[in-house]
Amino acid sequence: MKSIAVFCGASLGNDKQIIAEAYRLGKLFAEKEIVLVYGAAKIGIMGEVSKAVLDNNGKVIGVIPEFLKTKEVFSSGLSELIITKTMHERKELMYDRSEGFMIIPGGFGTLDEFFEIATWGQLGLHSKPIGILNTNGYYDALILQCKTMVDCGFLKKENLDAIIVNDDIEVLLDKMNNFKPLPVPKWLNRDRL
Repeated sequence: MKSIAVFCGASLGNDKQIIAEAYRLGKLFAEKEIVLVYGAAKIGIMGEVSKAVLDNNGKVIGVIPEFLKTKEVFSSGLSELIITKTMHERKELMYDRSEGFMIIPGGFGTLDEFFEIATWGQLGLHSKPIGILNTNGYYDALILQCKTMVDCGFLKKENLDAIIVNDDIEVLLDKMNNFKPLPVPKWLNRDRL
């Protein structure tokens, strides 16, 4: 993969290991020449990842809607900054500019982005890998809830299994690079979407 959209928090949180892993992720992106596509903020976990990429001479594409430009304190040193009108346009551009998606710790916005991109994959709208970096077990409860959805018949096991989860950045990237997408559901005609 040459570009990955990273969905994560605009807050730093209070777990020092999560903060350190966010920076390490960005450094690894730069070393592997993976373009970071993200929400353009210079604060929080988002800021840690992008700072690390830039500190190590990597490329960063930031995508931010106009109304969040001042609230999220966007980074001015990005390789490319794209300003959109809406959140939905932001997500579409991040999707278009990425060959895969990685979810690292964040809040409601991160989960919104994860569930939307996972749903798009389930519907066959994309066949790109989705990885969850589960630093310090941050997403254990989310993964357990997803397993409950499978157990209760609301989510197909193969759709959950298509989400790659690991607590090691390099293992996660390797699995994402070797991802084999699910076939498009037969009931779904993509031309009608």
